[in-house]
Amino acid sequence: MDRFYVTTPIYYVNDKPHIGTAYTTIVADMLARWRRTYDEDVRFLTGTDEFAQKTVDAAKKAGEETQAYADRMAAVWRSTWKKLGISNTDFIRTTEPRHIEVVQEIWRRVQAAGDIYKGQYQGLYCEGCEAFKNEDELVNGLCPDHKTKPEFVSEENYFFRLSNYQKRLLDFYDTQSDFVVPSYRLNEVKSFVAAGLEDISISRAKRSWGIPVPDDPGQVIYVWFDALVNYISAVGIEGWEAHPADVHVMAKDIIRFHAVIWPAMLMSAGLPLPGQIVAHGFLTMNGVKISKSLGNVINPLDITEKYGVDALRYFLLREIPFGEDGDFSEAKAGERYRSDLANGLGNFAARVLTLAEKEKELACALPSHEFEQRIAEMKRLVHEKMGEYKFSEALAAVWAAVAFGDRYMEEKKAWGIKDEAKRRLVLCNLTLLLEGVAEALVPFLPDAAAKIRQAIVREGEVLNVKKTEILFPRLKIPQLKK
Repeated sequence: MDRFYVTTPIYYVNDKPHIGTAYTTIVADMLARWRRTYDEDVRFLTGTDEFAQKTVDAAKKAGEETQAYADRMAAVWRSTWKKLGISNTDFIRTTEPRHIEVVQEIWRRVQAAGDIYKGQYQGLYCEGCEAFKNEDELVNGLCPDHKTKPEFVSEENYFFRLSNYQKRLLDFYDTQSDFVVPSYRLNEVKSFVAAGLEDISISRAKRSWGIPVPDDPGQVIYVWFDALVNYISAVGIEGWEAHPADVHVMAKDIIRFHAVIWPAMLMSAGLPLPGQIVAHGFLTMNGVKISKSLGNVINPLDITEKYGVDALRYFLLREIPFGEDGDFSEAKAGERYRSDLANGLGNFAARVLTLAEKEKELACALPSHEFEQRIAEMKRLVHEKMGEYKFSEALAAVWAAVAFGDRYMEEKKAWGIKDEAKRRLVLCNLTLLLEGVAEALVPFLPDAAAKIRQAIVREGEVLNVKKTEILFPRLKIPQLKK
């Protein structure tokens, strides 16, 4: 059996999940479900990044001890993903012993390679990014993502010799042209590396919250060095050596950590590199990135309580071309719900199942040639577009098949055909098309797909059909302003 290992980034616990982190996690979940349809052994990892100064600050603000706060918030993240139907097979926390042990072992390996040394660091540090910034990365002296002024920091730290890996990284990018998706993001990474790499600070002094540097308890390991190792600590070093991650899914703002620092760390430690880094754009509101630090977050559970989990998944995967920024509003999501889900797929499924149920059972060996071709073409396009990370186009192919079925139903006036043989042929065509649509939708809309598949019970060539509950009830939805 083929194996597939997909990850999300691990998320900070200084606040609850928001729609941006839900987007990342839903994309990874969709890829995991897709690969399961091919009977692959799928490992899907997500989790929480807890050794950050922002965790300490948030705990203090909440009046809680830091570990107790982290425990409580990690439970919130677990619960949210469960409510959103995320099918992760593992959940890693950076405060777990299995993670701490592996981080310290990776540190020792990098140190043994001669790539860690102690030195004095001075620079601008953005707490929101948990990263140092160069002057040219700031806009009017502020971090462009968090709109805050970085703090000037000066202390003795351990450094990683990132500069040693400039040529090896560029050579690697040349041999792995699909290492970062979309391709223009890889070009950005290559330009950044080609401009020259500086050694980076990988520890912090005089902090109690963090993983201690081996043999130097006065320092803790920098949160990003610690966090990146989670992908290994979840499977163990031997597990990673046998099968490193196939796909890391993330937002575009952390590509450099994953496409530059992470592979350099792995090279230094003598470990294999991941297959691909797949990056989506930002979700915005009125053109401004949605983020906790900016206070413009949307709780994904608020959306799913109104419209359901599948509706949220559909909007994020259909409305926003993957890799690009996308603007979110409830009105836009509501319009997609009304037009594509309630009036589109939901209405088509209800009509087909209602008519087919009246026949008690249908003997359907194959659909007519036209329908057979249409179903095969839909499946071919979904497979092709998924492989290209063009999720919106994959869904468009499914909806084109639904539209085809609607037109056919109207043309044949399926509800009024008196001739039994003709009626059964038409209903076989429509039911087999709906069955194919449900199969194609398993990665995208798992709840709706499951309900349709449960409604169509196959016994060889005989289909027994029962109406299902309304997939997407018509709701009062705010009108989208033109």
